[in-house]
Amino acid sequence: MRMSLKLVIFFLMVSLFIANIPQKVDASLGVSAASAVLLEQKSGRILFEKDAHTKRRIASITKIMTAVLAIESGKMNKYVKVSEKATRAEGSSVYLKPGERIKLNDLVYGLMLRSGNDTAVAIAEYVGGSVDGFAYLMNKKAKEIGMYDSHFANPHGLDDHENHYSTAYDMAILMRYAMQNKTFQEISGTRVYKAPNPTENWDREWNNKNRLLSKYKYCTGGKTGFTKRAKRTLVTTATKGDMDLIAVTLNGPDDWNDHISMYEGGFKGYDMAEVVPEGKLDIAKGKFYKNHLYIKSSIVYPATSEEMDLFSVKYKLNKPQKKWKSSKQNERIVGKAAVYLDGRIVEETPIYYEYIPKKEKKGWFDFVKEIFLSIIGVRTYG
Repeated sequence: MRMSLKLVIFFLMVSLFIANIPQKVDASLGVSAASAVLLEQKSGRILFEKDAHTKRRIASITKIMTAVLAIESGKMNKYVKVSEKATRAEGSSVYLKPGERIKLNDLVYGLMLRSGNDTAVAIAEYVGGSVDGFAYLMNKKAKEIGMYDSHFANPHGLDDHENHYSTAYDMAILMRYAMQNKTFQEISGTRVYKAPNPTENWDREWNNKNRLLSKYKYCTGGKTGFTKRAKRTLVTTATKGDMDLIAVTLNGPDDWNDHISMYEGGFKGYDMAEVVPEGKLDIAKGKFYKNHLYIKSSIVYPATSEEMDLFSVKYKLNKPQKKWKSSKQNERIVGKAAVYLDGRIVEETPIYYEYIPKKEKKGWFDFVKEIFLSIIGVRTYG
């Protein structure tokens, strides 16, 4: 009896010990997708991945890139004349009519909320001159932002080209870039949008197909996708506290739950650590740099509870130049702060030097002059 009691106590202690070990996001969450990734937005750190670098068809999450290029064109308030070719686009549609004029802004809402393939072609023809011209712009942007395993052949993601593909990781890179734009953020997270309908006496009303906006309270936006060959694809964003996450799944039969599962694992397993705060930096021993160094933005990085004590910071300063003090340029970059996690560099930020020349002391004559000018109504500065 005593032996069995001891065994019970032993197993209880082991269970409690295991339960209190900080857990990272891992495949045990039950992600159904063939490829998946969970990315923290500020740092770009991968919190979870599953076959994230395999090239696959991506369906309508292609339209994230289409939206980005439309927004960055600077023509969102311009009117687009819809071509007959755009109205003949296969698949999902907002039912544009040939010859109608519609704002580019409204087209992007129809693109992101209703996944209109007609809106995608209309945008491509307007921004890129043609669908092929727009595909060139898409691939150029992809290279610029580091999507090295992607190739775009159309603006909508339909299976009409064999060389249209990306990876879960690349799509997370794209969404991270897109979410830096406030207009994209607003459109991506909009649940319902009304657009003018010039040929009818009622407005178009578009409900967002991204069901995660209602299924998961922390979801802030995203884009859905589906074709017979790509299967279900999904990119979403979520925010809880000071942590912003991006989730991507390709060929995910249970993608809504995949994303919720990844988000819950990320929010539970990681916290945002402020490793280097913004503001003045007291690291200089010499008189030249002392009280003149600062960092403009803090370095915040996601970490597990186990990793919190594994951060280290190294500061590197350039050799000071006396001519800086005589220069009209009061601010300049003079070094960098590098953050290491367990000996591996993860973030860097510039160190700035600010020199403010001492103001010359005003004499008695200057004092009398200011009083005289103020009396006669003339300001000393103009």
